[in-house]
Amino acid sequence: RAARSTRTIVIAGVPAGLLQDDVMADILTIHFQMSRNNGGDVEEVTYPTRNRGVAYITFEDQEVVESVLKKDQHLLQDKRLARRYPLTVTRYNVSSSLIHLTVL
Repeated sequence: RAARSTRTIVIAGVPAGLLQDDVMADILTIHFQMSRNNGGDVEEVTYPTRNRGVAYITFEDQEVVESVLKKDQHLLQDKRLARRYPLTVTRYNVSSSLIHLTVL
């Protein structure tokens, strides 16, 4: 297994305040597990964070990170959301980890 940081992505654009935080974390988990989103097994979702609209997703396998990052556009959709929300998906890096440490 790769180091945790290499198996983590940063998600921006999460619609904050629409649903309870645990419900939004579930929706994010489902989105990033779906094969149509190039997803795979999610180990952990960190949401909410200190940064509004930002979540961290850690996958069980690093290959999934590469696959998810290759997808052109991630649109978060769920029957509990009124519309689709475009997400910005980026690799977790050192500057992200500094932000993450302040969240913990």
